[in-house]
Amino acid sequence: MRFFRRSLMGLLMLALTLALLGLAAMTVGSAIRASIEPGGPARPAAERVVSANVMTIEPGEITPQLTAYGKLEARRALDVRTRSGGTVIWVADSFRNGGEVAEGDLLFRLDPVPAENAVALARADLTEARAAGVEALAAVDLAVEDLAAAEAQAVLRRQALERQQGLVERGAGSPQAVETAELAMSSADQAVLSRKQALATARARVDQTIVAVTRAEIAERDAARALTETEVRAGLGGRVVGVSLTPGAIVTANEAVGRILDPSALDVALRLSAAQYAQLVDDSGTLRTAEVSVSLPGLTGGRALGGRLERVAAAVAEGQTGRLVYASLDPDAEAQALLKPGDFVSVSIGGAPLADAALIPATAVGRQGTVLTVGPEDRLEEQAVEILGRQGDEVIVRVGPLAGDEIVSERSALLGEGIRIRPLRPGAVAEDAVKSSKPMGG
Repeated sequence: MRFFRRSLMGLLMLALTLALLGLAAMTVGSAIRASIEPGGPARPAAERVVSANVMTIEPGEITPQLTAYGKLEARRALDVRTRSGGTVIWVADSFRNGGEVAEGDLLFRLDPVPAENAVALARADLTEARAAGVEALAAVDLAVEDLAAAEAQAVLRRQALERQQGLVERGAGSPQAVETAELAMSSADQAVLSRKQALATARARVDQTIVAVTRAEIAERDAARALTETEVRAGLGGRVVGVSLTPGAIVTANEAVGRILDPSALDVALRLSAAQYAQLVDDSGTLRTAEVSVSLPGLTGGRALGGRLERVAAAVAEGQTGRLVYASLDPDAEAQALLKPGDFVSVSIGGAPLADAALIPATAVGRQGTVLTVGPEDRLEEQAVEILGRQGDEVIVRVGPLAGDEIVSERSALLGEGIRIRPLRPGAVAEDAVKSSKPMGG
């Protein structure tokens, strides 16, 4: 058994030795063949150098330009409404959609007959109230005279009573005569009280007629005003929208029959994200008065209308985010002739100046907020940068320690940290292009 095991070990070692000898023979043979082939042995591959566009990053003060989209609104707008209902009998030619009206222009008329009848009735009531006032004054005068007569009668009755009492004291009169005089005196006093009550009633009636006259005068003025309101005039100059009024139409009180917009005073309402809004407020959180530039691509022909931010909405509408801000546009008749309320426009907003900043292409910044700088021996180094904002196809970054360094302006999948590049600088590229354009032998 031991002999069998030792024999197997010897055979295994012999096979391993033969395998090593075969591998050595193959290696030597391949080396001999490589040395015999033309060109000699192959050389190791040289390091690959990639051409890349580079730019020098220099610090400076940059005013970022935010781009947003907003909707134009008329700063002055007026709904045309009727104070009273009626039948439309005439409509001005300018009072139609797109028409232009001036302040005070007559827009349309309502049937004035009902208002004229109301004025006539109000004037009749006023005349009646004034006549009642005259009658009440006359009644007061009569009541005064009647009271004076009753008082004179009472004085006579009192004198008669005193006379009868004097006769009784002298023994010439009778108690029955005194009693009769006392009854007459009491009746006279009662008559005086009745006349005083009648005078008070007459005077109260005068006050009532004064109130009635005042009410009739107010009613007459209201009826006259209602008559003038059958002619509806423009309270604002501008262009007319939303009109569907024709002669014969019946309108109700306070019905909106059109709208006048002033095209010379426009505001633009634009919604900004929270990050964009944060760039437009000062340290106290108040919206800065930033300059804006408004244009309508394809219509204004590249011409922009200036303006400035003025205010921010007091609340965020339900289902909305960010902030709704308003900018007022500068008066420009030529530019505003092209812009209309309701247009969606492009708005460029100047932000707060940023110090120690640089504007670089967005292609120079990686996904992790890094740039590739050119180090010793033109090898790339990846460094992080602080992104202050974006402006179109460019990015505003904080320069800091990168001042004066060269960075790759266009990153690609072939570029990365440690890669050696052949820098293509803007000035050198322009010179090479000029040289290549010269004719040979020139």
